[in-house]
Amino acid sequence: MVTYTLAALEGLGLGASLIIAIGAQNAYVLRQGLRREHVFAVASLCFVIDGGLIALGAGGFASLLRAFPSLPDIAAWGGAAFLIAYSLKSFHAALKPGRLTAEDGAAPASTGLRTAVMTTLALSLLNPHVYLDTVILLGGIAAQYAGWERLAFAVGAVTASGLWFYGLGFGAKRLAPFFARPLSWRLLDVFVGCVMAAIAAGLIIGQLRS
Repeated sequence: MVTYTLAALEGLGLGASLIIAIGAQNAYVLRQGLRREHVFAVASLCFVIDGGLIALGAGGFASLLRAFPSLPDIAAWGGAAFLIAYSLKSFHAALKPGRLTAEDGAAPASTGLRTAVMTTLALSLLNPHVYLDTVILLGGIAAQYAGWERLAFAVGAVTASGLWFYGLGFGAKRLAPFFARPLSWRLLDVFVGCVMAAIAAGLIIGQLRS
């Protein structure tokens, strides 16, 4: 029982250290939480995707990525293209006062659930760091465990993912009064655009150096 607990705690700690960072996916979850828009759907989708990748890594899927070295390159270029497009969209949104109007503390005009889901899927699956960190790195560490201990490790990592995404999405509501002002939404759009542009630049530089 002690070894299972230690494995779960290690999975929890490693999962938290990998996921708690400023990134495109987290920035989008935060933004949706502040907008109070499809928060549960977005957080749940992020959680399911992350949990699935953790399961793949713990189950030995990392060997497949190593067997096909072109997969990370494809994900990197595809992710960079998407992030650049989304950053431009965010910068454009910051220049449109109509989209930044807030009434009674509400967020700007709502976007559809389909758009939120597709954006979440793209931000989650077109980011090569997700595969490198969640699948390969976490999967490699999980490989040191066997049987139920490996399962406990994976459960710990999945728990960290759930706590983070739901906490980030629903906890953002506490900042709603601040973001009831149009200027705050303008700044958030600029911030999201900068984060995504920076990540895209990092991906491109990494590919050019490889």
